[in-house]
Order: sequence, then structure tokens, then C-alpha cells
Amino acid sequence: MKASELKRKYIEFFKSKGHKEIANSSLIPEHDPTVLFTTAGMHPIVPYLLGEKHPQGNRLVNVQKCIRTGDIDDVGDDFHLTFFEMLGNWSLGDYWKKEAINYSYEFLTKVLKLDKEKLAVSCFKGDKDAAKDDEVAKIWMELGIPKERIVFLGKDDNWWGPAGESGPCGPDSEMFYYSGKNAPKKFDTKDKKWIEIWNDVFMQYNKNGKYEIAKQKNVDTGMGVERTIMVLNNLESVYDTELFRPIIEKIKRLEKKSDLKSERIIADHLKAACFILNEKVIPSNVEQGYVLRRLIRRAIRHGRLLGINHRFCKDIIKEVINIYKDDYKFDEKFIFEELEKEEARFDRSLNTGIRIFEKEVKGKVVDGELAFKLFSSYGFPLEMIKEVAKEKNLKVDEKNFEKEFEKHQELSRTAAAGKFKSGLADKSEETTKLHTATHLLLAALRIVLNDKNIMQRGSNITPERLRFDFNLDRKLSDNEIKKVEELVNKEIKENIEVKCEEIELKEAKKKGIIGMFEEKYGERVKIYSIGNFSVEICAGPHVKNTKELGRFRIIKEESSSAGVRRIKAILE
Repeated sequence: MKASELKRKYIEFFKSKGHKEIANSSLIPEHDPTVLFTTAGMHPIVPYLLGEKHPQGNRLVNVQKCIRTGDIDDVGDDFHLTFFEMLGNWSLGDYWKKEAINYSYEFLTKVLKLDKEKLAVSCFKGDKDAAKDDEVAKIWMELGIPKERIVFLGKDDNWWGPAGESGPCGPDSEMFYYSGKNAPKKFDTKDKKWIEIWNDVFMQYNKNGKYEIAKQKNVDTGMGVERTIMVLNNLESVYDTELFRPIIEKIKRLEKKSDLKSERIIADHLKAACFILNEKVIPSNVEQGYVLRRLIRRAIRHGRLLGINHRFCKDIIKEVINIYKDDYKFDEKFIFEELEKEEARFDRSLNTGIRIFEKEVKGKVVDGELAFKLFSSYGFPLEMIKEVAKEKNLKVDEKNFEKEFEKHQELSRTAAAGKFKSGLADKSEETTKLHTATHLLLAALRIVLNDKNIMQRGSNITPERLRFDFNLDRKLSDNEIKKVEELVNKEIKENIEVKCEEIELKEAKKKGIIGMFEEKYGERVKIYSIGNFSVEICAGPHVKNTKELGRFRIIKEESSSAGVRRIKAILE
């Protein structure tokens, strides 16, 4: 079965069960400071998992593109990927465990025709916070899964969330399929032939200091396209699927020596880089840009290990675009220009690294701290440091390098944890106010700049401040910043009611209401109006009246990327 057929069958199946298809959202989460990328299909619908009414109803389904960087060091094995597509279906306070599990079982065995004798499941074993999920195990047994094929595991394996310190969470039930010929009677989670293919999450609790039963119980399920295609076609690795084969074959034609792991890392990283670039992210040393830079440079490094010494990233990304061209639109000009710039920068960094190496190495050993400086500051990989050292009959102090590297990883983990401090999609009073202020800010910018083509290009809101990106190819003058502030504060002082209504997307388009329609929204949308000043399609959250906001002040205006400016502002 091809990926396109799997995606079509999945959507059709859940539509037949009363689900409405929702759009594939951006890889850059909107209004969510807690994560850098959309990591799962549920991410874009967080407001609705928290109780807000979805304009498409309470049964939803889609295919969502995702980026996960937590497993980057595992990429190159048979299963881990940085970019992947996730099939998902949701119940927002509608059906519960029995229906969700029955749908999963029916799709796997009736639609995909997987052998039910090769299925196994895991359930939550319970702890001091939540009870053992015997209910789920009973449902699986009623469907014919024998007791020996059901295991109970702890929070590390069978519990989802919350993504931050608070929010919805609950037990999950994972489905596994045996990749060998004859599945053993007893399910052993350590046997790697049992491959996880689907996960049903039951958001039964809300964590707010302690675990409480949630007011709205949700079902969130996820099935990875790549892994499922691998299973359906009896393949040993996701890299053997049609979603990777042309990329790997291209790498093999370019390489001078073969290495399976390096080939896979290049294929994975440049596919992910292609999709991140397509979101208009450019390589940098912060946030999404840093991840993008790391992916590109790591791919180049592994290209060098394969003996590919010329610039090759464009050749690989052409294969990526060709694979996905029927499902996504790509800005090839932007992607290739930014890619070529980054390749050139990395070439310069490597050259600088070699000069520093030659200047600072004393004696017969390359000091571990110097090796790590070359790695972290100049993108000079350890493998290449060792290669240069070998040419000069030197050794590298790898032990101290690893110590420095571990320190660096710990700092990175601490920084990453900080991203989650406010909880997934924080809906506090402060963020709600700041979110509403972004609507006023966009409207004010369009008026002051006398340009109706000014649009939001991204936002990041914490309880302390808002960050708002918009398209403009020049710096705002001090006078323009002052006028924008004055205009926003004028509207706040007017004590204007913030109104919400649901209308058809076609009607919103006809009225010229702001929104990136085709890419983000379903047939029905929510419209938030602030008097006659601002009308936008949005998912929330918003205050009831502008008088709740306080005084608006812009604290910084700067460049975000090519043709995009960034405003940081606060409410006082």
C-alpha cells in the first residue's frame, strides 16, 4: 500500500464515523510559546481539548505534518524520524474509550486487513495519581485480544501529558504489530519485532498541582504514516518505504563510500530541513532557526563522511519535493536560496575551524575542551577533528570532549524544559489579554502603514509579553511605532466588546476577513470582532472587552527574517 492510499483510507474511514476533516496546520505552532514545532496532530487543536467549541464539531480527523527533535540522536535506526506525518482522530468530549478502541481495531483489521493474530496492546498499570486502566484491557479482550497479549506499563510508556506543568493528560493504550512470521503467544515489549503502530490517548485527567478528573474528557489518537506503511508492506525500516527510497538512492549515486546510518541521517535531516524552510524559517542560532541549521550542517557532515565533498543538499531536497509535491506546495526559490547560503556559511566555518585547530593544538594530543569549542562554535564535527588529527599523527582527548558535550546537553535540556514552563498552550489571564492585543496590533499596523497586505507571519505569547511577526521589508520608524501604540491604546480605552461568531469559510472570504484560509481552516470558522477596528479568523483565547487589557507598549521592533519584522510588546 502506498502512503497516499493509507491517508485517503484513514480520512474516509473516520468520515464514515461522523468525523470532519480539518486542515494540515503549520509546523510553527500559532500562539504557543511552549514548543518550537508542531510535534503531534493534537497540537493545533489544544484550545478545543481545553473546552473551546470547534467550528467543525466534536469529532475531527486529519493528516498533520510534524517535527520532533528529541530523538535526533536516534535518527539512523529503523524507526526514528525528525519529520513525519501523523494520522489523527479526536473526540472532544464526545465518544470515549470503547468507541475509540473499536474504531482502531476495525480500521486495523477490516480496512488495512492486518492479521489480528499479530496484534498486541499495552495499557496503563496505575500509580498514586491514577487508577489502573482495567476498563481498556477489558475492551481489548472483548475484541479478541488474548490476555497474554496485553501488558500493563507505567507513566513512562502509557501516559500522555501534560506537556507542561499543568493541563489535560491521561492514560493511553498503544497497539503493536508483530513484524516476524509467527507471533509469540505472549507479548514481550523488549522484543523489537513488536512494532508500535497506533496510540489511543484518553485525556481523562487535568493536572493542576494534583490530578483531577477532567470536565471535558477527550480522545486523541495518532498513527505515524511512515511506520504504518513500513508494516503494511512488510519492510524492515521506514527508510525502505517509497517516502525515502528515492532520497536514499540519490545519496548512493553521489557517495564515494557507503554507510547506512549516514545515508539515513542525510535523508531524514534534509527532508525535515526542506519542510522547515518551507515555513519561511531561515537558519540562525536561535529557536527554530537553530534546529534548522543543526539539521543542515549535520547532513553535510555525514555527506563528508560518505566522501561527498561538493555541495549536495539541493540535489537531495529536489527528491524530497518530488515525493511530496502532490500533497504540499513548496516555495522552491526560497528553499534553495536559503539552503545554498547555509552551505556556504558552513564551508567558511569548517575552514575557520581548521585554522584554529592548526593554531591552538599543542603537543601530541588535541585537548577535549578545544575539540568541543571547534564543535560547538564552528560546527566542526568530532569525526572531522579526528580525521585532521590522524593526518597530523595526533590523538584527540575524546573523554574530556564527551564531558564538555554532556555539560552542553544538560544546558540544552534545561533550556528546552524552560520552553514548557507555562504548560502547553497557556490559557492564563495574562496570555489571553496579550493574544487579544495581537489582533489590535495587526489592525493598527495595517492602518498606520496604509497597507492591507500586512499579515501575521507568526506569534509567540508568554504571560509576560507578546511577540508578533509580520511581513514588511523595512524597519518601522519611531514615529510609526508611536502611532501604532497610540492607535491600539485608543481602542483599548473605548471599552469595546470582543464578539465571536461562527460562519462559513466561503462567507468569510467574500467579506475579506483576515486569515490564511486555505492552509488552516475547515468549512466553518470562528470570527472575532473588536468593534469595526479588527475582524479576524482565530481559535482564541480572547477577553470579553478591551477595557481588560490595560496600557499597550511596544518594547522592541527588529528584523525576524528576510522580509519579516518582529514586534515585542507588553501590557501595563
